[in-house]
Amino acid sequence: DLNIIVYNFVDMLSHARTEMEVLKELASDETSYRSITRSWFEHSPLNQALKKIADKNIKLILATDHGSVRVKTPYKVVGDKQTTTNLRYKHGRNLNYEQKDVLAFKDPREAGLPVPNVNSSFIFAKEDGFLCYPNNYNHYVNYYRNTFQHGGVSMEEMIVPLVKMTSKFTRSFRVIMTIRRI
Repeated sequence: DLNIIVYNFVDMLSHARTEMEVLKELASDETSYRSITRSWFEHSPLNQALKKIADKNIKLILATDHGSVRVKTPYKVVGDKQTTTNLRYKHGRNLNYEQKDVLAFKDPREAGLPVPNVNSSFIFAKEDGFLCYPNNYNHYVNYYRNTFQHGGVSMEEMIVPLVKMTSKFTRSFRVIMTIRRI
């Protein structure tokens, strides 16, 4: 049997942090963001469920679909109205950008990406960059700078942690928490 449970609290937290001033203050940097995440987990129904199944003879795999990165450096991108709005990647036709700021695929098939339209291309923000349109540029830069985003090609987003646990859950659990502190 294979049971899959999707828990997207951390993703929701990163998006809510962008919108809510109180979360911006509580999670002003990576350390405090991880601290809030850890505190949530320690008091969450997910943690309680994991403790209940710890004495069962099962194998448990814990993973995530992506990480996130705190964005600090804005890069201007110009595209048509069909260009996507994500801050860490864009796809569309006739994208204009500085080549040094992004990882670009003029032919999406080179990277195994879909080809939504003829002349579609993809660009991905690197490191701590985020992609902004020139319209209201300063407003969006101030709004999104120092927020946690995903969709780019930083190590924090692309290395996916995966932990396989058995009934010796307590020992494995401590390893996970140690990794999260780094």
